[in-house]
Amino acid sequence: MDLKELLANVEHNFLYGGDAEITGLSIDSREVAPGDLFFCIKGLTHDSHLFAVDAVKRGAAAVVAERPCDVFGVPVVLVGSSRKALGRMASNFYGDPASGMNLIGVTGTNGKTSVTYYLESILNAAGRKPGVVGTMKARALGGEIDVKYKTSTTPDTPELMKILAAMRGAGATDVCMEVTSHSLALYKVDGLRFKAGVFTNLTQDHLDFHGTMEDYKAAKKRLFALCETGVTNADDAAAKEMTDGAGCGVLTYGIYSDCDIRAADIEYDAYGARFTAALYGEELRFYVSAPVKFAVYNALAAIAAAVVLDIPAGHISDGLKNFSGVPGRFQRVPNDAGVTVVVDYAHTPDGLKNVLGSARELCGGRLICVFGCGGDRDKSKRREMGRIAGELSDHVFVTSDNPRSEEPMDIIKEIEKGVLETGRPYEIYEDRKAAIYAAVARAKRGDTVVVAGKGHEEYQEFKNRTVRFVDAEVAADALLEARATA
Repeated sequence: MDLKELLANVEHNFLYGGDAEITGLSIDSREVAPGDLFFCIKGLTHDSHLFAVDAVKRGAAAVVAERPCDVFGVPVVLVGSSRKALGRMASNFYGDPASGMNLIGVTGTNGKTSVTYYLESILNAAGRKPGVVGTMKARALGGEIDVKYKTSTTPDTPELMKILAAMRGAGATDVCMEVTSHSLALYKVDGLRFKAGVFTNLTQDHLDFHGTMEDYKAAKKRLFALCETGVTNADDAAAKEMTDGAGCGVLTYGIYSDCDIRAADIEYDAYGARFTAALYGEELRFYVSAPVKFAVYNALAAIAAAVVLDIPAGHISDGLKNFSGVPGRFQRVPNDAGVTVVVDYAHTPDGLKNVLGSARELCGGRLICVFGCGGDRDKSKRREMGRIAGELSDHVFVTSDNPRSEEPMDIIKEIEKGVLETGRPYEIYEDRKAAIYAAVARAKRGDTVVVAGKGHEEYQEFKNRTVRFVDAEVAADALLEARATA
């Protein structure tokens, strides 16, 4: 594609050079291929304007930059913001890939993955062809899209547009997308228009990146300037602020507030929750296969998004009822030992509080918690999460999560301070596998063990290596060993 075609609807000036044939897009000078358009972006730790010369040496056909750089022999285009230009130009490069599909963006501290899974099931029940863009992988029509993520958040803009183009090529009618605060702050989705934007909740997380809760909230709010209808959790204190001044329509859901779609008469059993909600003027009974309040909230968010898409009520009900559960979200590990073992992705103070509170309601014996906190992330939540684990559990096993570049025991000691405040008995195991095995071995019939923090993840990140690690698999092996030695 010609460079000038890519620049359609993008304010720019040519520093020098004319047109060029562009065969790819790159934001990493180390990965530039001949014919690529290289975007100079000032990142959190590096400014890629400094690597523009290297990009050209590797074959970049042109450069987009925010200021002059020492590049000669190829066109250089100056823009006000390389990140913002990237969104529009990537969309142009892939032929406006979102056109013809309904995009549903889901943002919030907790629940994003669950809402996309619920909505995917509803769309399948309605005979639609959904795609899902998660923070780890993407899939359409049940199959994974072969585009490698370079981040553990919403994909970078070139990858995201490539994914959407693949989904459109596969015949997807609707795309459910997790839209993280990082992606919104970094303008990754600015080249898109969402049929609906969904807000789940706002609690402390990612302050290592955003700095303050106000900045975190402001990043989330950006989604609603990019959507036609905002779907918001009326029970969350930040809900109204999310859509104020955004210029979109608003549809609200909740349990306690006066809202458009409200869950009433909620009943829990050992395996799920039932509730009543009014849709299209009719009172209907719904079921979700997780016996926890936050699953009801996530189901309500998916129901409201489905209403925006004009999905009939019967299909919405069937989609929720037929869905067996989200991997790593209050996921039970089967066993015949009479012990309930739950794996959950809870990695924020509010998430841990919710999962432990829900587990307590179902627990006939002691509640045992195994968890850690991730390295290179918001350090301020570690002590708080230790305190929550101590207050809501009967016994705490503090261990490693994804230490990344930090020393595991340094993180554990910060968590320990919070547990100590509660006086609750606890043990420390730097090795996560050992912690899970010890917790399961300690559990007796009627007890509940919650393994929190990693959920669906299939790896553990250390300073110099990444290893395969799946909490549910390790817990299942621990149960087998406990049975064999009983």
